[in-house]
Amino acid sequence: MQFGQIRQSNALNPGKILILVLIYALLWFGTINYRHLIPSDEGRYAEIAREMLITGDWVTPRYNGYKYFEKPPLQIWATATAFQVFGIGEWQARLWTALTGFLTILFIGFTGARIYSPRAGWLAAVALASSPMWVIAGHINSLDMGLSAFLVAALCSLLLAQTTHHKTSTRNWMWACWIFMALATLSKGVIGAAIPGMVFVVYSISAWDWKIWRRLHLISGIILFLAITAPWFVLVAQRNPEFLEFFFIHEHLQRFTQTAHSRTGPIYYFLPLLLLGFLPWIAQVPGAIALAWQDRQHDFSGGWLLVCWFIVIFGFFSASQSKLPGYIIPIFPALALLVGHRLDRILSFSNGLDLPWQIQTLFFTLLGGIGFFFLSEVGKQARPDEIDSYAQYLYWIIAALITLVTLSLTALIQAKRNGASSIVSYASGFFLCAIIAGTGHETLGRAVSGIDLVERVKPNIPPKVNFYSVRILDHTVPFYLGRTMMMVEFPDELEFGVNQQPELWLPTLDAFIERWKEDQTAYALMVPEQYIELQKLNLPMQEVDRDSRRVIVKHPDSAHIPQ
Repeated sequence: MQFGQIRQSNALNPGKILILVLIYALLWFGTINYRHLIPSDEGRYAEIAREMLITGDWVTPRYNGYKYFEKPPLQIWATATAFQVFGIGEWQARLWTALTGFLTILFIGFTGARIYSPRAGWLAAVALASSPMWVIAGHINSLDMGLSAFLVAALCSLLLAQTTHHKTSTRNWMWACWIFMALATLSKGVIGAAIPGMVFVVYSISAWDWKIWRRLHLISGIILFLAITAPWFVLVAQRNPEFLEFFFIHEHLQRFTQTAHSRTGPIYYFLPLLLLGFLPWIAQVPGAIALAWQDRQHDFSGGWLLVCWFIVIFGFFSASQSKLPGYIIPIFPALALLVGHRLDRILSFSNGLDLPWQIQTLFFTLLGGIGFFFLSEVGKQARPDEIDSYAQYLYWIIAALITLVTLSLTALIQAKRNGASSIVSYASGFFLCAIIAGTGHETLGRAVSGIDLVERVKPNIPPKVNFYSVRILDHTVPFYLGRTMMMVEFPDELEFGVNQQPELWLPTLDAFIERWKEDQTAYALMVPEQYIELQKLNLPMQEVDRDSRRVIVKHPDSAHIPQ
């Protein structure tokens, strides 16, 4: 009787859940337009999509006018479509990322409810929705969230396929798994199929489960996979014979086996990101993994597959010679499912939560000092003319920390009498903390984005003039100006593109100087130090405007050109 009362007191209320989901969606999507785009990913992928829309070429991606084959085009297609439907802007550039991140939270909740219990699914969704790295990644225009969303969708589909007792459902969910792997591949390359494949092999060996291979619908699944992925690869290779070698050798094999991309890091590179990215729930992970080990069965073990997913992805990228923070984002949904299952088990035996949970919530009510310390350390690196921006950001951090402390304290008070409410309060504190701190970054990111400079100069720049980018690749100014630039001497990540179209760039500064003297309608973008260097050479230039990071100049004779 007492157990039944406990279960009833922790029962889900559909009406309250719907209200919370709607509020969450409002905050999630309502903040994607507050910040301006920042380098490098946000400006890069927005500009590639803008150029795709303007040129009408939906097969060959271009960045700043040059061929750009580093990644497949699925997110670019989606963003270009958003630009076409809603206009070109910041929230449109982030819409795909925000949408895929949000839908993944819902899919995790649905999957947890099906393979564990409705409450476990709800708690898993809550855990993911409040994981700082997932929240931040969902509000940045980068490829990592879209890739993660489809990888996780493939994982969830596999879990659902292998836990159903109906052959038709198994087949349909497995087909969905193959489709999502194909979309992951079109999002960021062969890693979209390689990661699920590696995980599945490790799971089969560690669980000694070989019968599962007969339930993967390999032949029909591979046909689906190729039907979705092959058309673009064939088309782009036909139009650009240089694509295959660059994409598969340089961008995949060399990226993870060599240091050519200068993205190396120590073996423990991702450990701090794991701790901070899953901060609210990291204390629950060891117990959740132990529970998955105990729950292993002779047949399919979903919990152990989730553990393998976490270990393989974390281990693979830790060993890789290319490391970026976004690479481990796919692990957080799997951890959320494991944590949701464990918390559900705890609530099944007690209305409240145990002492470790209370200590955990108490710890985060005292977390404010760490945030202030971090802000002060970052502020020391600010440019002198950006100190005011850091001072403004301090207010956002204060608001974020006050919210975190208040809701963590609320969770602590609720812990003994209502564990489910305590978990929701605790999660809400971290979600709001991440949203407030992330949104407030506009006080710092505005100067980096160059939007103020562009808004001042754009109305006075004629539509048909050459615009040079002198020893700099600015990832945001081309998007906000709405025009591409001719690279000078330093192509940065556009090296492959300029090699394919050498007539579209100037390989040396001397070549630029000669061209500049002849091109009397020209404009150029450069860093302030470069401007000083060219002034010493008495190159005819007239400063149009500048900010702390950039200078825009024009040829003096361009003043006589009709606007």
